[in-house]
Amino acid sequence: MPPIFAPMPAQPHDHIIPFSESEKTKKEQVAEMFDKIAGKYDFMNRFLSARTDVSWRKKAINSLKKHQPQYILDIATGTGDMAIRSFKMLNPKQITGVDISTQMLEEGRKKIEKLGLSQHIKLEKGDSENLHFADASFDAVMAAFGVRNFENLEKGLSEMRRVLKPGGQLCIIEFSRPKPAFINSLYQLYMSVVAPQIAKAFKQDKQAYQYLNKSAKAFPERKDFTAILDKVGFKNSGYKALTFGMCCIYSASK
Repeated sequence: MPPIFAPMPAQPHDHIIPFSESEKTKKEQVAEMFDKIAGKYDFMNRFLSARTDVSWRKKAINSLKKHQPQYILDIATGTGDMAIRSFKMLNPKQITGVDISTQMLEEGRKKIEKLGLSQHIKLEKGDSENLHFADASFDAVMAAFGVRNFENLEKGLSEMRRVLKPGGQLCIIEFSRPKPAFINSLYQLYMSVVAPQIAKAFKQDKQAYQYLNKSAKAFPERKDFTAILDKVGFKNSGYKALTFGMCCIYSASK
């Protein structure tokens, strides 16, 4: 693999941005977008997915159980949903979550404090493509619906690998396109038209949910994504498609 400091080539999806008229970088736009929708982020996730996202997260976390990770990093942690569920299901010593959105982190800290988990789950503001953690710091690194927001996908994945201990596990959940043609047609209609309109009805940023659809469609999926994991140095990469292929759980090791 190329050294960590080598420039990483951009993937086509890296150029998908939330606000086309903005002159800010993708990273800045993503932070601004999530700051705007943070207050209703969890509610909208549950509502738009009819709580299917909960089962997806649980299945992803279950895939880590056999490895018994004690120190876990949650990339693009947002409101800490994945971190909280992981602590309850895996009972590790410590979970650290990082995100670039200040408001999402604030929402997450409120939830964690309310649950009395502040000593076990720490949320920090940070750039997932430039992690401040030392090499080989974590037993597992996970990300739920976050890596598609990277400004440079390969750089972010390389950083995730860098902070993993040898033998450490990677677990990523991302949207994908359903394989059955009829299901895919319904899915695309829902993502491109229905979801943004529902978001607008709830006084949420319609552009944010349009970006969700665009970024999901452009994201490399299944074997294309595992090929990128292999390229940046991961081993044993694979995926499992869920719910007609609307979502995939990707796994790999260092």
